[in-house]
Amino acid sequence: MSDSKFNVLLYSDGSQQAFSAAVYAANLLKKMPNMQLTIVQVQESDEGSMGAAYSWIDTWPVSPTAEWMKRVIESDTNVRNLYNDILTTTNGIFTERVKDVNHHVIYCNPSITDTVDALLEYAEKKRFKLIIMGTRGLTTLKGLIFGCIAHNVLNRSPIPVLLIKKLPQDFIDSYCSDANSLNS
Repeated sequence: MSDSKFNVLLYSDGSQQAFSAAVYAANLLKKMPNMQLTIVQVQESDEGSMGAAYSWIDTWPVSPTAEWMKRVIESDTNVRNLYNDILTTTNGIFTERVKDVNHHVIYCNPSITDTVDALLEYAEKKRFKLIIMGTRGLTTLKGLIFGCIAHNVLNRSPIPVLLIKKLPQDFIDSYCSDANSLNS
């Protein structure tokens, strides 16, 4: 059974939180030789049908939001350099394990309930063993008031869910330096 894959779903909505989750997933991918990663996006559709699989490399980073990109572009040089280091490291890991990384788009209505239903239906159908998502780290009360896809998935999923908040700087520094030392 050493050939069995540990199937992991990474939900990406292009947010800063999703980017942190992608970095964390890439770190796991680097350390777990049997991991199969599928990056999933949800897009609006009137039909509510599941879409075809796409190569992640054609869309990475997966639809970054304009607000996030504006923050990165308008940031000082150190922040832009750090973002580029993180992106380069993440892309390097994904490229190194290209046969173990897929991208899939799910089509549904844009409401939180429909998105959660579509995501969980897909995850169960494909028999994922773990779902990784970014979260802003809202408290349970704020999550209830404002609604949050991550907390809804966490509360409703029969599959384990790993929520990733903004990564601490020491994790990012270690992540980038480990990759740089491997490339030297």
